[in-house]
Amino acid sequence: MAELTAPSRPFGELSVAERAARVRFRRAISLMAMTLVAPGSAQLVAGNRKIGRIALRVWLGSILLGTVVLVAVLLDRRIAFRLGTNADLLLVLWLALLAGAIAWAALFVDAWRIGRPLSLRLPHRRAAIGLNGLLCFSVAGTMLFSAHLVSVHRDWVIAVFGDGEVTEAHDGRYNVLLLGGDSGAGRWGLRPDSMTVASIDAETGRTVLIGLPRNMANFPFEDGSVMDREFPDGFDCDGCFLNGVSTWAEDHTDLFEDPDSAGIEATTMAVEGITGLQVNYWAMVNMAGFKQLVDAVGGVTINVREAIPVGGLGDDVTGYIDPGTQKLNGFEALWFARAREGSDDYSRMARQKCVMNAMVQQLSPESVLRNFEDLATASSEMFSTNLPASEASKFIDLALKARGQKMSTLSLVPPLVNTGDPDIELIHDKVAEAIDRAEGDAPPQKKRKKSPDAVTGGSIGSLNEGYAANQADDLSSAC
Repeated sequence: MAELTAPSRPFGELSVAERAARVRFRRAISLMAMTLVAPGSAQLVAGNRKIGRIALRVWLGSILLGTVVLVAVLLDRRIAFRLGTNADLLLVLWLALLAGAIAWAALFVDAWRIGRPLSLRLPHRRAAIGLNGLLCFSVAGTMLFSAHLVSVHRDWVIAVFGDGEVTEAHDGRYNVLLLGGDSGAGRWGLRPDSMTVASIDAETGRTVLIGLPRNMANFPFEDGSVMDREFPDGFDCDGCFLNGVSTWAEDHTDLFEDPDSAGIEATTMAVEGITGLQVNYWAMVNMAGFKQLVDAVGGVTINVREAIPVGGLGDDVTGYIDPGTQKLNGFEALWFARAREGSDDYSRMARQKCVMNAMVQQLSPESVLRNFEDLATASSEMFSTNLPASEASKFIDLALKARGQKMSTLSLVPPLVNTGDPDIELIHDKVAEAIDRAEGDAPPQKKRKKSPDAVTGGSIGSLNEGYAANQADDLSSAC
């Protein structure tokens, strides 16, 4: 044994048995290395050639397919989005990874077998077993973990995206209604706290955010809609506001084709009547899930211009978010977006737009990949939408195009709009004007004069005090 392990003895001085033992050991190691580099090659050389040919062809076919997909993705990133949002294709990939992990592990075990381990000397046998086990579990473990990520992603696609009908852009733009509210037992969609239409250029991704106050009253519905027939003179009932449309509809679900989405359908009819825009899709944002989303990506950086209270409005104020450029965690970002203590609905609307802009600009593909599993879990709890999965790749691409571009805002709040008795014709004109400016078809709006202590962006204050984030051609500069 001492002679075998002594490194100083030249190979030519070893006995025939010792040299044969070393050759058998190197052969066993080579078979494992061949299985790692080209699964099936070990069997093709020294084992079952039929299995070897099948395994090698599958391996080479996988490399060829992967190369073709990679080149296609590099040429057009939308292909990656289409592949990544196809639940059926993801299921096939998941099954392929599971099968591949099992088959590759089996090939490693077989490579160890055809290496004739019982013919090896004990030290060599132990080394071969250790190396084979390491390679087997490393390769199979990597593939099984990849299968797990694919499964998580597929579950996210199924949970987030809806089964709505595919719709075309209207006048070159997609209009998506974003609804925000708290969830609770049976409270999805009940009296949404915020309503914003994201009007997105179908080619460039240039976006205009149109905010609607929840306390708007006496507004019309889309012509010919269910709600228009019920309220031909507008939503003029006592105590009826925009955020109450959903509640009214959920009490009269028999009037709608889909009782489960009556509240959102009715709210969409109201938004179309107010803005004059045709809504393509809607997305419901659960504010509690938003907290998890921000935490999943490591926080969001916001310019806090005034101290924002945490709590209030019936509860104790437990602290403040200090002024300055702050990286907020999920809890802080949620309160920044929803706080109304010492403030009003209109200032909160502007702060929410600042958060939307920050998320669009700061949520990079790299951060998505780093935090994929947490992000998938958070977003599946945060979103509900009727956007079909087949259209998801288109909107992901538009979202990436929107990064780095100016995002415009128009909020239908005082003094521009009297929320108790809105001038609908004026609103339609202002919406069209904001979209024209975003497309470069109208001159930019004049900057308002502000007093030295006026506040803008993500802080407390109303439009009368210079709250620029509610009306801006460039939301980033207003925030």
